[in-house]
Parts: sequence; structure tokens; C-alpha cells
Amino acid sequence: MNIVTLLPFIVLIGAMFLMTRSAKKKQQAAAKMRDDMQPGTGVRTIGGMYATVKEIGDETVLLEVAPGVHAVYAKNAIGAVLDDSEYNRIVHGDEEEDEASDTDTVVPDDASSLTEVADATETEDAAPKADLTKKADAAEAATEGQKDGKTDGETDAK
Repeated sequence: MNIVTLLPFIVLIGAMFLMTRSAKKKQQAAAKMRDDMQPGTGVRTIGGMYATVKEIGDETVLLEVAPGVHAVYAKNAIGAVLDDSEYNRIVHGDEEEDEASDTDTVVPDDASSLTEVADATETEDAAPKADLTKKADAAEAATEGQKDGKTDGETDAK
């Protein structure tokens, strides 16, 4: 056999080995994350629900999804174990205490304050702005209807 004929098979086997290896690493990391769960920690399920761990069994986890509301989930349904600060930020809307928050830049609600006028003469020489209100459109439609004697929807067809 020639090496050229064996090369595609060797590449295919190597690719399969690398894919299964990375999948196995992900499974091991997920299992370690689930084993690191402790009662009182915040978690996110694979369905996107945030809850607090109350009890941990061999195959199941008791989660408190709301005050006084408990649900039993499989350990495999836990998608992520969250830090306390991240859980409180997401669930309770707590802001992170940050030194940079004292010096945050104030962003205006509109862009008009971001543009500066060079001097007052430019604004005086500028052309007047067009009125884009519906009043102008209604008046124009009324004068157009008076020209040909028809209103909206009327045609010459009989």
C-alpha cells in the first residue's frame, strides 16, 4: 500500500481522536463543577432558570426557585454554578460595587449636546429647518384633493 492512500484514513482517525478528547474534557469539567456545588450557592439550570441549592443528593439536587418554592432537579440539569456576586446581580439586580463607578462618564439622552456649534453666526446663516410634522402633510393632501376634485380613494372608474 502506498502512503498517499493511507493518509486520509490517518487524518480521519486523528480528527476523531481530537474531537472525543475535547468532549471528554468538557464532560469532566461539568462533572467537577456539579461536584463543587454546596447548599446555598446560586445555580443556572440548562433551561435558564436561576435558583439556590438547598440539598444535594446522589443524582438529584433540591433547588429553591422562589422563597418557599422548592423543586427537585437532576444534577445533569445544572448548567452553571454561579458566584454569589454574579447570582445577586442577575437575580436581585444588585449593582456591582466598583471604584470606577464613582468616575463614570455621564451619557446624555440625546445627541444634540454632543455636537457643538462653532459660533453663533453659523446658526444665523443656516437655512431654516423643514417642518416634518403631519400637519404639513394633511394640508398638502387637502390642497391636492381640491385640485382635481377627488378625495382619497375616489377614482374615475364606474
